[in-house]
Amino acid sequence: MEIFGDRWSLLIIRDIVFAGKKTYGEFLKSEEGIATNVLASRLAFLEAQGILSKAPSPDDRRKDFYTLTEKGLDLIPIVLTIVLWSAKYDSKSYVRHSKGLVDRLSRSPSEVNEELKALVRHGGCIFPEMKE
Repeated sequence: MEIFGDRWSLLIIRDIVFAGKKTYGEFLKSEEGIATNVLASRLAFLEAQGILSKAPSPDDRRKDFYTLTEKGLDLIPIVLTIVLWSAKYDSKSYVRHSKGLVDRLSRSPSEVNEELKALVRHGGCIFPEMKE
């Protein structure tokens, strides 16, 4: 729980998996309003723990891209379990609007998990429209 159990770490992981966010600036724009010092600290901590890797952007060497490592990808089933709980109990959950995903996840979580891992591993995400 010390590695990924705080609010900000889970939100960073969520933003990578669901919205495809990759840069410090994109994480900073999340509606939860993370402070710059907290974001920098959490990104560095997750990188030190082997959850994230950081590499310079191929287009702009001044920007770094953060991606989930294999260790980080193995957290996706936990995130998906939270998604199912959210769809069931949180009336504000954006996942409720994606009934197909919730149904598939309820029926075959391991299949969805593997598909999502492959998608994120190759730079994709579930809801690319959420990136903004």
